[in-house]
Amino acid sequence: MICPPLKITFLGTGTSTGIPMIACNCEVCQSTNSKNTRLRSSILVESSTTTFVIDTTPDFRYQMLRAGVKNLDAVLFTHPHKDHIAGLDDVKAFSYFNGKPMQVYANSLTEEAVKREFAYVFSDKKYPGIPEINLNSIDLTPFLIGDIPVIPIMVWHLKMPVYGYRLGSFTYITDANRIDEIEKEKITGSQTMVVNTLRHERHVSHFTLSEAITLVQELKVPTAYFTHISHQLGLYEEVSKLLPPGIALAYDQLELLFD
Repeated sequence: MICPPLKITFLGTGTSTGIPMIACNCEVCQSTNSKNTRLRSSILVESSTTTFVIDTTPDFRYQMLRAGVKNLDAVLFTHPHKDHIAGLDDVKAFSYFNGKPMQVYANSLTEEAVKREFAYVFSDKKYPGIPEINLNSIDLTPFLIGDIPVIPIMVWHLKMPVYGYRLGSFTYITDANRIDEIEKEKITGSQTMVVNTLRHERHVSHFTLSEAITLVQELKVPTAYFTHISHQLGLYEEVSKLLPPGIALAYDQLELLFD
């Protein structure tokens, strides 16, 4: 499957608390640099004919307004944690204006959580104004969303299987601290990858800064961006000085173009 030219927009690059974190007075949370202000992690994927998001965070409504998104064809989920699915209800605006249900793609674990968390959407007796959703079950088999080929990559978030995705030469991985060798093979050959990088200190279920750098270098991906960042990682300007060539911190509203 040939991938069309893509535009990737980082809708959010923060961890589950976002930055600034509520009630925190640290220098990152109090920073006036916009690159230190991070909504919860999600990206917008656009070709000339297809638009979808990976994950609907608690900030989804504002992310859509800030990015000026008028049409959305689909939602692709990585895993069932609240900071990645909580904004799903707000897809109802797109269904209302476009007159069609939202196509939602999720593995079985995430599908189960969506049905539980948004039970009213799937009730036999639906009340007016709820989202119209068509759930599409996915596994590790490649598939298409519109004209965009999607290759799922299973990664580990401690003991939870999480899906990363390869879209042409671009790979997106969030909420992971381990990737099996067979799944790494799917990433090989990517020109750009995005990987979660929580902080400097070791964490039970996320890559640290040093671990993320090692992963990128091991896979020999020329360009990489780090996302799902906590305030514990430090200021954008200071952390950027620590990064090898070809690696950068992502920030909200950063746009990438792929031919």
